Amino acid sequence: MPDSGIDREIGREQEYVAALYARLDALRGEAAGRLAAAGDRESAGVWQAEVARLDAVEEGLCFGRLDMDDGRRVYIGRLGVFRSGDGEPLLLDWRVPVARAFYTATAAAPEGVRRRRRITTRGRTVVALDDELLDRDGALDDGLVGEAALLAAVTVERTGRMHDIVTTLQAEQDRIIRHEPGGVLVVQGGPGTGKTAVALHRVAYLLYTRPHLRTRGVLVVGPSRIFLDYIGQVLPGLGENSVVTATIGDLRPDVEISRVDPPGIAELKGEAVMAERLAAAVRSKVRTPDQPVYVGFEQQVLRLDPGDCGRALRKAGRAGLPHNQARLVFQREIVEVLTRRLIEEMEAVVLTGTGEAIDGGSPDGRLGEADLRALAAAGVVIEQDERDDGPRTLLDETDRAGLRDSMLADTGIRTVLDALWPPLTPERVVSDLLGERADGWSAADVPLLDEAASLIGRSAGRATFGHVVVDEAQELSEMDWRMLMRRCPTRSMTLVGDLAQTGNPAGTASWDRVLRPHVRDRWRLARLTVNYRTPSEIMAVTADLLAAHHPGTPPPRSVRSTGEPPWRIGTSRADLVTTVADLATAHADGQLGIIASSPLIEPLAAALSLANPPDLTGKVVLLTAGQAKGLEFDSVLIADPAGILGAAPHGHNDLYVAMTRATRRLGVVHPGPPPAELAALRELVGCDWS
Repeated sequence: MPDSGIDREIGREQEYVAALYARLDALRGEAAGRLAAAGDRESAGVWQAEVARLDAVEEGLCFGRLDMDDGRRVYIGRLGVFRSGDGEPLLLDWRVPVARAFYTATAAAPEGVRRRRRITTRGRTVVALDDELLDRDGALDDGLVGEAALLAAVTVERTGRMHDIVTTLQAEQDRIIRHEPGGVLVVQGGPGTGKTAVALHRVAYLLYTRPHLRTRGVLVVGPSRIFLDYIGQVLPGLGENSVVTATIGDLRPDVEISRVDPPGIAELKGEAVMAERLAAAVRSKVRTPDQPVYVGFEQQVLRLDPGDCGRALRKAGRAGLPHNQARLVFQREIVEVLTRRLIEEMEAVVLTGTGEAIDGGSPDGRLGEADLRALAAAGVVIEQDERDDGPRTLLDETDRAGLRDSMLADTGIRTVLDALWPPLTPERVVSDLLGERADGWSAADVPLLDEAASLIGRSAGRATFGHVVVDEAQELSEMDWRMLMRRCPTRSMTLVGDLAQTGNPAGTASWDRVLRPHVRDRWRLARLTVNYRTPSEIMAVTADLLAAHHPGTPPPRSVRSTGEPPWRIGTSRADLVTTVADLATAHADGQLGIIASSPLIEPLAAALSLANPPDLTGKVVLLTAGQAKGLEFDSVLIADPAGILGAAPHGHNDLYVAMTRATRRLGVVHPGPPPAELAALRELVGCDWS
């Protein structure tokens, strides 16, 4: 049977794609050869990064074609590929201006595009084409049209790793990705709107269009290590391997987190007022004596008056330095006073044989005529040229410097200085304030330790970045934001989140409230309004929950329906684990995420032989609502929704997160009556997913 039109078109595109891969292989070979021949570590690092970049774009190298009104045919892919010899572009990087029309052109505004073709590959083989005619002069071949490619992408089975959406970006998303840098861009979007993908694609776009960021560095902050593992392949797949990823806790790698704070304590620690309390705690360590302080040095007793200490304290304070650096100014001032006092004592007690004292009363402390006569009588000869210059002191500047150094090294003097202005560590400041040193550190302590380090001057070596991306940004406390702002002096940031999904009791309720203290009005809000992941059936059953706790917040509009309404099943508390295990065993279609209240994690993990912490690549994954934030599964089973609701002040937001992780099906198992927010779900009889 002769090939159909679509088969012929696939054959033509296969030839072109094969040529692109041949060129990619040649470039990879050249880079590998240069790596092998590199003579120094710096050159080797450059070519090693290039090899990694070329390896990372192996899958889906070319994914689109634009047929332009002027007759040009432009292929779009993950990176630019050019013909050897004349440098003719064979494949354009998706980030170049010409490629933007691939995402933004429409029939109403075609932007010079006659036809847009999406090319789907598996390995190096072209398996499907999807054409869209954008003007009446184009000839549309057989194959998928419209949003078929997008819908195919969002309904494909989950693998436990996030995929990029570079082949299916929508105009709403593309506008945000290409938004001009400068200041803070906040992307607010509900479940399934592609916030994370947009943020990561924006990183790739900024690195391509702002090469200086490669030197200054880009930091991507996520809510958990689980989440960072989940998104770990996206940026390499877009040709970027140089981005640093971290959780908030990772920003202080010297702090080991060993406990969890109760919600109320975590909320208190996250408030901005803690910065003032820490600053006050540091200031309180400096003591201003109200009585003279006596200091022993080499069998001498020297006196420090309160006025001496006060003047030294004021001078150190005017220096504007952190506590430990200002302490050095204070020490130098005090030692200078002690040195002067000691020299005065030495000059006053050197007597001649007739009892005439050195220092005959010169107001500047220098040797007067009486002193010179006394020294001569004692056998100390002062040269005539020295006498011509005026009276002399007993010690010159070199002697004085040596004396100051000896005082600074003296144990007794250092003890007195430390009592007046002690050296501090971040751990001491925070533990003294909280009284929790023996219990280890919590995640909420990390920004407090960082704040204390900044106050006392223990921030040396802290890495800073030219641009920072924060995913699930609503989870950061006010103290977290202070720590993060110190990592980005330019305040160039992309923040993505959803205030309706805030789970941290110290988290964000208002973008303006947390950002204005740091950037004033240098922030902009962009919204994502279309839900590509969550079926309309699932979003419909979240309406009561959203309306009850976030009135006036419109849910994102779902673009797809599965025809599978969510359901619930009641059970007893005693049978809860068994019921969930039976449902999980019966599930066989795609990846299942079981989201449970924290007390259920261990018994469910034991009953189902599941990993804890979770393995995101497994067919069944067990997590808490906090761990599930930002993830997605083919099906989701929520165990004990009332337990999730009641576990924290923002339990309703955690339940909203749990209900919106599925791309196909949602089931709920509740011991006892269902929560009011879920009463409208269809009740299921028996353990059947159909």
